[in-house]
Amino acid sequence: MKAVSAIAALSLAASPVALAAAPQVEPAFSADRFKATVGFLADDLLKGRDTGSEGMEIAARYVASRFAELGLKPGGDDGGWYQRITFQQTDYGATPGSITVTGPAGASQSWTHGGDVLIGLSANEPQLDLSAPLVFVGYGIDNGKLGINDYAGLDVKGKIVVTLRGFPKGLPSEEAAHAAATKALAAQAHGAIGMISIGTNLSMKTRPWAQMAHFADEPGFAWVGADGKAFDEAPRIRISASLNEPAAQAVFAGAPRTLAAVRAIADKAGGRPGGFALKTRIRIQNESVTKRVTSPNVVAILPGSDPALKAEYVVLSAHLDHIGVAGAKPDDTPGTDRINNGALDNGAGIATMLEVARAAAGAPVAPRRSLIFLASTAEEKGLLGADYYARHPSVPTGAIVGNVDLDMPLLLYPFTDVTAFGADHSTLGPIVAKAVAPMGITLSPDPMPAQTIFVRSDHYMFVKQGVPAVFLATGFANGGEKQWGAFLNGAYHHPGDDMAQPILWDQGARFAEANYRIMRAMADADTPPLWYAGDFFGDSFAPKAKKAARP
Repeated sequence: MKAVSAIAALSLAASPVALAAAPQVEPAFSADRFKATVGFLADDLLKGRDTGSEGMEIAARYVASRFAELGLKPGGDDGGWYQRITFQQTDYGATPGSITVTGPAGASQSWTHGGDVLIGLSANEPQLDLSAPLVFVGYGIDNGKLGINDYAGLDVKGKIVVTLRGFPKGLPSEEAAHAAATKALAAQAHGAIGMISIGTNLSMKTRPWAQMAHFADEPGFAWVGADGKAFDEAPRIRISASLNEPAAQAVFAGAPRTLAAVRAIADKAGGRPGGFALKTRIRIQNESVTKRVTSPNVVAILPGSDPALKAEYVVLSAHLDHIGVAGAKPDDTPGTDRINNGALDNGAGIATMLEVARAAAGAPVAPRRSLIFLASTAEEKGLLGADYYARHPSVPTGAIVGNVDLDMPLLLYPFTDVTAFGADHSTLGPIVAKAVAPMGITLSPDPMPAQTIFVRSDHYMFVKQGVPAVFLATGFANGGEKQWGAFLNGAYHHPGDDMAQPILWDQGARFAEANYRIMRAMADADTPPLWYAGDFFGDSFAPKAKKAARP
């Protein structure tokens, strides 16, 4: 990504895209109101707002009531506030799944799910017993725009592929994150029936096995389509699994290249270990049970004021759900806190959205374009609520011209910069930079590319539908790097993300003001956000859309 100074300079330079001047911000952005919103959503009574839970339903009604108070129009189903989604929840069965690896000499080793192997859930195959030979396919990426085909010369039809987690060093982080997120589609296109992932030295450091195993028993979720089936982008990949070191070494027994040698190549800049057939076979057994649950997106619309532009919509999104109540552990005491309150993730994002909605609804001059405020569900289950909305919008397909997503602003330090993940791909980059500059806030590049943040929040689902989008977060400057590191390795997705944290509520109000300025700039400009000509994502998902010249 570009350096901060370059982005800031570009934002002030002449551009083929007409940007509206930063608005005079009249409304007050209240730290107390921000705190009150987060306090309600993070209350123990809502029990972590898990998808399909009563707590999530209460949270949805709360947000809808706030939308109604502001005089916004309902944007859900049948003239209401809610876009009700049916999900299939898939849970592990009573018998733990297992993986058995048979070596070249015929000896076998077995592991049980949750130990040194993690077995994925199959939404459409509740009793699974799958045996197949293995083929190592490097990183498992096949993307013509990146010039990578890890499957070249390999026969994987009817086999299970073994991939490295992550992507090669040196690739642009957001394009690479997308390629990594679509490995199952690549495997399916080449005829594989399953996919196994193993760690590189970098991925094991970035996301240790213990962190992955923490979520070993989490259920799987998929939204249910009009055909009554659970949606699956790669239905012919019947099973997926991740292997820790003992199982990974067993898979590479007798291989023409050792796992250590493969990892050494992956450690190098641009290193892409070539694939080869392995001399081992694998058997994966797993059982699951399913049920249907429902959970709503909450959608509100503020009509635009410009007769020529109000048919275009800018979306501000934030996920309303969190991960609920953690399972009991053997060493828990009677007073152990197991409620994952989700104060910063993402009560703070919803509070930001509501503050922006209040400011926009009460502005003396309404935004020129219409605004959609989307409080999505099931983000923690795989960005599912946003995916459903992006595929089934409440306005005509193609009318959405831009999206800013708010997810987990870290309000534990006085932030002086923001990161807009995705800013390099469209004119949203200079729009964001120019909008927040009067506040003394700068725009910074992705500070943690190894975390593949670009594909881990709701804006990515709008990108996949061809909409220019960014995910806005507080940046690493002014102590942010230390705070982010501590949060991601501590309170994140744990009960510690609650109101007891030293949250700086004035920074929540400041973040809300920044987002209001960004939304007004998007809504009031003569030209909507545009993908840059030749951009990876614009060409992949909106090949026929009007493009802007890259500065």
